[in-house]
Amino acid sequence: MLNPDLNLNPNIFKEDVEKKATREGYGEGLLELGAENQNVVVLTADLAESTKVDKFAEKYPNRFIECGVAEQNMVAIASGLGVSGKIPYASSYATFSPGKNWETFRTTAVYNFSNVKLAGHHSGLMTGPDGATHQATEDIAITRCLPILKVFSPTDFIEAKRITKKVSEIYGPVYIRLTREKTPIILTESTPQSNIGSSQTFWVSDNPKATIFATGYMVYYALLAAAKLKDNGINVYVVNVSSIKPTDTKDIVEKAKETGAIVSVEDHQVNGGLGSMISEVLAKERPTPIEMIGMQDTFGESGNIKDLLIKYKMDTDSIVSAVKKVINRK
Repeated sequence: MLNPDLNLNPNIFKEDVEKKATREGYGEGLLELGAENQNVVVLTADLAESTKVDKFAEKYPNRFIECGVAEQNMVAIASGLGVSGKIPYASSYATFSPGKNWETFRTTAVYNFSNVKLAGHHSGLMTGPDGATHQATEDIAITRCLPILKVFSPTDFIEAKRITKKVSEIYGPVYIRLTREKTPIILTESTPQSNIGSSQTFWVSDNPKATIFATGYMVYYALLAAAKLKDNGINVYVVNVSSIKPTDTKDIVEKAKETGAIVSVEDHQVNGGLGSMISEVLAKERPTPIEMIGMQDTFGESGNIKDLLIKYKMDTDSIVSAVKKVINRK
């Protein structure tokens, strides 16, 4: 069942559940930050409307920089601002930033410990019709490997807004992963905000047989799978991992000890993503069978998101099958 301590959305399993994009949460978070902190500056690479920073630009034009189609320059400018007392948020599509400008971000922002907040939009298969060139499915891998960089992947609109605001309080480089399409709102305004580096258990059960760790909007599909598994007499945990780095190592190890079986769920390559991160922890602390739901060393393609999730075996039924498989591997 949904964790009663977290006051999650009771309508999450209904067809008409409210949906908003995580990029909208980012935009609203920036608007509030603009009023609260005069040092917040927003940059974009000719994508103000798509990255939802257009309202910030309208309200605070003197703190908005349109860099044009020049992602490397955007990050270089942001890095300079970040060591000059400002809190720059640099916004673009994830395939371009941190994709195209990875070296610039690494050398000017991360290496110099600049206070840059990089927002990668249109991540994963959720980008849908735009196809493989715009479906960033490698961004977690190429960011979490960078020293000292913090990486976040919010599950819904509310968490995206909260994380956008929260990282302004953290000095140093940050990467926030966001999606384009509207996705179900799982949290409520009453849901306690998780601490940086902590995960939250969204689905709890008596005598769980496996733990599903999920990140981003895929937490929704993990919850659907948990409900379906319950109907089949199989109890599990579902854990929302919005903080990729720092990692809640303690929770991963505790869940592995309790359930003895793990499934990772992400709209990202399984190589270098959430599943790899969890496997790294388990290899050191608690070797445990794990199945990984995500992109299996392949590019995506243009299509409807529901069809794409089915094709790449990332839908609810695939998660259910992975749970059954990993339980049998105990």
